[in-house]
Amino acid sequence: MDRGFTGHTRQIEAATPQLTDVLLRAAARLPDKVALVRGDERVTYGELDARSNRLANALARAGVARGDRVLVFLENGTEAVVAFWGALKANAVACLINPLTKPDKLAYLLADSKAAALVSDARLARVVEAAGPAPACLRVALFTGGEPPPGALAWDAALAAERADTRPERKNLDIDLAAIIYTSGSTGDAKGVMLTHRNMIAASTSISAYLELREDEIILGVLPLAFDYGLYQMIMAFQAGARLVLERSFAYPAQVLRKAVDEGVTGFPGVPTIFAILAEMRSRADFDFSRVRYVTNTAAALPTKHIDVLREFFPNARVYSMYGLTECKRCSYLPPEDLERKPTSVGLAIPNTELWVVDDQGRRLGPNEVGQLVVRGATVMKGYWEKPEATAEKLRPGPLPGERVLYTGDYCRFDEEGYLYFVGRMDDIIKSRGEKVPPKEVEGVLLNLPGVKEAAVVGVPDPILGQAVKAFVVLEQTASLTDKQIRHECQSRLEAYMVPREIVFVSDLPKTHTGKIQKTGLVEGEPRRGT
Repeated sequence: MDRGFTGHTRQIEAATPQLTDVLLRAAARLPDKVALVRGDERVTYGELDARSNRLANALARAGVARGDRVLVFLENGTEAVVAFWGALKANAVACLINPLTKPDKLAYLLADSKAAALVSDARLARVVEAAGPAPACLRVALFTGGEPPPGALAWDAALAAERADTRPERKNLDIDLAAIIYTSGSTGDAKGVMLTHRNMIAASTSISAYLELREDEIILGVLPLAFDYGLYQMIMAFQAGARLVLERSFAYPAQVLRKAVDEGVTGFPGVPTIFAILAEMRSRADFDFSRVRYVTNTAAALPTKHIDVLREFFPNARVYSMYGLTECKRCSYLPPEDLERKPTSVGLAIPNTELWVVDDQGRRLGPNEVGQLVVRGATVMKGYWEKPEATAEKLRPGPLPGERVLYTGDYCRFDEEGYLYFVGRMDDIIKSRGEKVPPKEVEGVLLNLPGVKEAAVVGVPDPILGQAVKAFVVLEQTASLTDKQIRHECQSRLEAYMVPREIVFVSDLPKTHTGKIQKTGLVEGEPRRGT
């Protein structure tokens, strides 16, 4: 009997769909179709189904039970994909951890999640060992890629000993947890976002609907599977019966782009840092991306110059600017046909989701009034893992009795047509001269200046202003802007209190594993003036 569960369940798979069914249905319908391309390896749906069955059986044999957490500490690769689906088939909860995670943070994640199983790679064994003794709750560790550490099992041997044509009995309900995705923890310890099978199916179905994903899709995956944006590329690809071309990262852009062309990629998901790299590439004509049907961006509205670059790189693609949080996956998307007339908007609510903004007293606001964004829908997380106070802050009573809605902590506004505009994180807002300065608005002006590759705006203490606006700017390789020129351009585009008081030129900006700029890691260097 499962630990902590005493009830009886009766599962009818067709009536109670779970995330596991995404792979099961694709494998039943398209067993011989290539589902995953990783380097020279090409894996069919039938092979993924069989391998994940073997892993699920191995986990169950080791004592992993319903609701247990399985930490997957691997690079993007076939084993990571198999581990995710194998954990779900074992009725467990998948926790994908970025392979760049340091020992102290890995130790925290193992302890915080109370992991029952760890799946990692022999090349990462040193990090695992440096994390310290395994927690008492850890019952099994499997290592791919060579000789496992003492006490751990070898992946190949463990899977070879199990059957591929059966899997553990399904015991989960669609309201049970499928995954815990840990946030970056830039303002303290990382929080585990709890997502149910229903949450993840709802998100994948909604996003796939407006992207109009098809079975003949070939989707590029360069973002970490530990990042929800990267993970959902795999889920949506498999849900459509499409193909995922998985890369470890975008560290070698030309190599990744060549692979994408050779594989005939039709879907190109990216983030602003990837598009900034594309903007600097001088060999755009070397890549034929005429088959790319859509490009997606998340985090914030795309700078105008990035839109121009994307149209040059991907002449036949529809460009989707999107916005969301790990706590609900996706909030909104801007239909490509609206990109010209509303370039700074992050669009409309995704299907099956409701959005509104409120003031500090919780009252709904009208058009062009800035307030906190609230999200209602099936994608909203179940809460933060073992953090009831943080959960209560985010999930509050909704308009209907008994429901909880997500208070995002983001300032947003709607225009008269119901299009959403992201203003800034509530804890990022700079208070200068008694005014509220949204860093995103200043960064948007900076990023649209010719010659500016990246920008980050922060508030620094000031005895007179309260906080002064400070900008860190990365220039493109051939640019020669000065701080005076940049300040002049800002003065012509921004209110006086928003103009950066100090501009620091840096060669790079600190980033998280997912490519987001990490403002807490900004360190001022010697200003580099243009000539």
